[in-house]
Amino acid sequence: MNRSDRADFRAWIRANHPDAGGDPEEFAAELQRRRHPAPAAPANGQVTVVRRRRGPRGAMDRWLERRRRRRARDLN
Repeated sequence: MNRSDRADFRAWIRANHPDAGGDPEEFAAELQRRRHPAPAAPANGQVTVVRRRRGPRGAMDRWLERRRRRRARDLN
């Protein structure tokens, strides 16, 4: 969630919170939708399955992938 999304979300909460006069059921439903969005379906309707390596080499691959993701996240 980038800063703009976070600011929009917080503004929505301030405007629609039940303590501020918003509808509690609508607030809860929208909050649930924002916290748990529906997964996107593949564009072509096919699912690709990728097997993970096992053993020491697989562990190293998983560690490197986590490291890449953390670095990409930290750069944003």
